[in-house]
Amino acid sequence: MPLDGQRRDSPVSIEIVVPAHNEARRLPAGLTALCSKAASLPLPTAIVVVDSASTDGTGELVRDWPAGSVPVRLLRCDRPGKGLAVRMGLLATRAPLVGFCDADMATDLSALDLTLRLLAAGRHMVIGSRALEGSVVEERHSSIRRVGAAAFRCLARRIVPGVSDTQCGFKFFSGPLARAAALPLRTTGFAFDIELIARCQRLGAAPTEIPVTWRDVPGSTFSVPRHSPGIVHDLAAIWLSHRPARPPCIPAPLPVPPAVSPLALSAVSPSALPAAATPA
Repeated sequence: MPLDGQRRDSPVSIEIVVPAHNEARRLPAGLTALCSKAASLPLPTAIVVVDSASTDGTGELVRDWPAGSVPVRLLRCDRPGKGLAVRMGLLATRAPLVGFCDADMATDLSALDLTLRLLAAGRHMVIGSRALEGSVVEERHSSIRRVGAAAFRCLARRIVPGVSDTQCGFKFFSGPLARAAALPLRTTGFAFDIELIARCQRLGAAPTEIPVTWRDVPGSTFSVPRHSPGIVHDLAAIWLSHRPARPPCIPAPLPVPPAVSPLALSAVSPSALPAAATPA
């Protein structure tokens, strides 16, 4: 049965995945904002929340989310891990355009306007970057976390050179590309973004970074002392699989079936979307 305000004959063109681990406190505000923004987009949009082994009622909150013009569905992931949750969410999508954002919506959702314009223009991977000129960043990180982030960026550049910010929780793709890249994804933790970008690149897609407005929202589950050893291990494994020293991979044609992609992109012509700044 269609949700209120959604036409029965309107296929979903964009699916947005939201990984959520013990987000019962922050998710209501984030999901409300995302539903509001999604309802204003020029294409039918659906939201997929992946409950990543939460123990605080996150799943129940999503399950009981009031019906509206934007469908919200729940997937349950029995094992924790942001990478695992995003992989499950992406593989459960069917839309021509897909993406994911963090449960706290730290990245201002106005970035969706430019993202859709770029996807409509034929870009296959659009990712938010807090490091670009034009980005507005409000953060309250400790000095140890800033040092850890700098070291992480240095290591990440060895795997995906040219990408200024691999960890901004705002990434969108052509659907077939995202599903093809997510299928062999092995990284289950916070470093999964790097492997996902690297796999998209090996499929022939170049990342397009855009400036964002980003604010640090209290309540993050990330801990430098607790997660750093696992991240270093994950980065080493990703580097071994995607290191530049390997013989160059000849990318296969991008997985965008002609019967699907043109239909979606024609519905999101650049002229149909609000004007936005050109990415740096």
